Amino acid sequence: MLRRLTFGAVALALALALLSLSASARADEPLWALLKAGGQVILVRHAITTPGVGDPPGMRLDDCASQRNLTDAGRAHARRLGDAFRARGIAVDRLLSSPWCRCLETARLAWGPAEVWPPLGNLYGRSERQAEQVREMRALVSERRAGGALVLISHGSTISALTGISPDPAEMVIVTPQGGGRFAVAGRLAAP
Repeated sequence: MLRRLTFGAVALALALALLSLSASARADEPLWALLKAGGQVILVRHAITTPGVGDPPGMRLDDCASQRNLTDAGRAHARRLGDAFRARGIAVDRLLSSPWCRCLETARLAWGPAEVWPPLGNLYGRSERQAEQVREMRALVSERRAGGALVLISHGSTISALTGISPDPAEMVIVTPQGGGRFAVAGRLAAP
């Protein structure tokens, strides 16, 4: 009797988990459809890094060994991100990245080489440039565009300064440009 109850409880838990998963995937479909239609801007936080907060003391942008970098799990995470775009046929017209190695590697593993754009640089512990960086990002993100997506690989602190959203590693914040320095947040997509 106990064995039947245990089996039944496990089967019920599994069924509920599968229903929850498929409901979550269905909830994301309108955002994936919006991306497929084009013209969106996608702000992506870099993939999973080594544990810790911020970069080590003495970090230099010209030396990846001095920075906090992607882990093997982060590299796999980045590849899955690009795979999800290719599987859905989502075009990326332009790919810009923060100059930090973890962002450049996320971009390269997901989509290929990225153009370095300093306004996407990390604001964590560097708030003196926040107003200027946000102004430059807002100008670019608000430009209406035709064709595929503009993908911007950055940091949680930087994306948060622009949108008010603090994304998880490899999470995407999708914004719809509205012109004149304005944009609307269409939603968030967790990394696949």
